[in-house]
Amino acid sequence: MSTFHAPTDDILFTLRHVAGAERLPDWDDALVTDIVGHFAAFAEGRIAPLDATGDAQGCRLVDGRVRMPAGFPELYRELAEQGWQGLAAPERFGGQGLGGPTLAAVSEIFTGANHALQMVTSLAHGAIALLTRFGSEAQQAAFIPPLAEGRWLSTMALTEPGAGSDLSAIRTRASRDGEGWRIDGEKIFISGGDQDMSEEILHLVLARTGTLADGVRGLSLFACRSHRPDGQRNAITVARIEEKLGLHASPTCHLIFDGALGELVGEEGGGLQAMFAMMNHARLDVALQGVAHAARAADLARHYARERQQGRDAAGQRVTIDQHADVARMIDTCDALALGGRALCLITLVAHELGTEPDFVAFMTPVCKYFCTEAGNRAADLAIQVMGGYGYLREYGAEQNWRDCRICAIYEGTNGIHARTTATRSVAVNDGAGARAFAAFLRQSAPFLDGPASAWEAEAHRVAASNDPAAQAHAFMEATCDLAYRAAWARLAAVADRAVDPARLLRLAARELPSDRRIAC
Repeated sequence: MSTFHAPTDDILFTLRHVAGAERLPDWDDALVTDIVGHFAAFAEGRIAPLDATGDAQGCRLVDGRVRMPAGFPELYRELAEQGWQGLAAPERFGGQGLGGPTLAAVSEIFTGANHALQMVTSLAHGAIALLTRFGSEAQQAAFIPPLAEGRWLSTMALTEPGAGSDLSAIRTRASRDGEGWRIDGEKIFISGGDQDMSEEILHLVLARTGTLADGVRGLSLFACRSHRPDGQRNAITVARIEEKLGLHASPTCHLIFDGALGELVGEEGGGLQAMFAMMNHARLDVALQGVAHAARAADLARHYARERQQGRDAAGQRVTIDQHADVARMIDTCDALALGGRALCLITLVAHELGTEPDFVAFMTPVCKYFCTEAGNRAADLAIQVMGGYGYLREYGAEQNWRDCRICAIYEGTNGIHARTTATRSVAVNDGAGARAFAAFLRQSAPFLDGPASAWEAEAHRVAASNDPAAQAHAFMEATCDLAYRAAWARLAAVADRAVDPARLLRLAARELPSDRRIAC
């Protein structure tokens, strides 16, 4: 496996100069730089070396319990002891309260180093955010501290056989039992559904308290601990671990709830609203997973191409393949996709943290998820192409990067669903406020985007008013993402002189921003 190099400079540059993180009231640039640097060193030295071995070993189901690959429990203890699980948790619950952009920087590096382990641990951050917003004071006091300390991990249990994207078809049932609730049903595709790293697992379960006829209005959210208060296992069993294309060290479980004890989180019938709060956090995290895979692809391809000799130059001297035009093109494409996608994610995250542009954030969340995961898949594929036959082998890591990335366009809502959402609801909700905010973002990014922004607004109105917007969703989302990406690159180019390597950014900007500055919608 090729050595992992954290893209620390690119991440900090984007936070400072593109996303404008200094606008955040509690932003401490020196502190964030120190934190990101420390995590990068930990990721390079400890997390990344277990990526390939974890992929080769996978997870095992032994006597009904999941066993993680060798070294993972010990590594997780280090991660928790160093406080990384509580990075964004409120200080009153034992966290560090550092906010979304800092967590995003750490999360991207974590994914690039070991996506499988990041997947198992990252849902705890979303659970903390959800409980902070919807949990009772007693639930916050009981659940958030062990999550922040890393003693507990969390899952998001939505999907069922026959009820994937259609949550109205959920059949898992929650029934009152005195002052509590009992959960009965099956959940599938549950990331980190069981593992032997944390003391407990907090399952956040979407279950039906109404009838099927109630649809999503009959769904409520429950906190279901893996252990009862007396220390005994709750009535939750692992039916199987799914055999997957990638993320072999992340146990994707089929769980059976057989009268498991649970606590209602939020209001009865309000489960979907609460769960979407966690899902929106997860969707931006998945977008950054795509960015991480694109950055990893660029790094793998670049380092390989700098060492692989093939062919001769005009003087007859042997050259490395990065001197070949087509190879250089593919490496630059991977690099540009990572940089542009990261800019979109961090711009959106900083806007979310500021809380002043909710319509823009709501519009951009599915756009980021769609664009960045497609970019990750494209870059991962190009890295294999750059490396040729060696890219197809396991030895160099490009094929695992490709396998691990592929799920990103599928989970947390398939990209087709996000395209449909953008073409139908996002352009119309709140009297089109999100669409107007996106058009304003384009215009503010560069003067040459004023015309394309107007053309896009006209297209958005046309699609929304058509008889079948869903049929046009893919083309509309592709056009939306193209413009968002060009806007990101316009902003990157404008501050390229502040980057560690300005020439690199200006060279890539020349590729991504056509010389005539015309972009068709």
